[in-house]
Amino acid sequence: MGNPVYICESAALTDGGLGVRFPVTADGGDRTGFVVRYGDSVYAYLNRCAHLPMELDWNPGEFFEESGLYLVCATHGALYQPDTGHCAGGPCRGGKLHKLQVIEQDNKVFWEPDNDVGPVMA
Repeated sequence: MGNPVYICESAALTDGGLGVRFPVTADGGDRTGFVVRYGDSVYAYLNRCAHLPMELDWNPGEFFEESGLYLVCATHGALYQPDTGHCAGGPCRGGKLHKLQVIEQDNKVFWEPDNDVGPVMA
């Protein structure tokens, strides 16, 4: 476990709105994570579809489908529950997104690195 890493101000995240991408290291390479707000909570995941190892957002930060109820992979339409990362439909059957631990305090959002996903080394 590492020290919490600042991602963004809480106000940058609206329910079902744009997410915020942030750099991480996973699987031996540089990747991105993302954080979104759904309901009253923030959720973060490794930006990699469970169906194929591709980033979800078609434009930076656009992770929700138009209703704001599901996260969607822009490439093949896999749908994920924003609060759990579990597949809700499409080609990701039985899969789930890799959840990242985040905390929200003092109107700021922080990511807590773990043994699988860490900060990018400078």
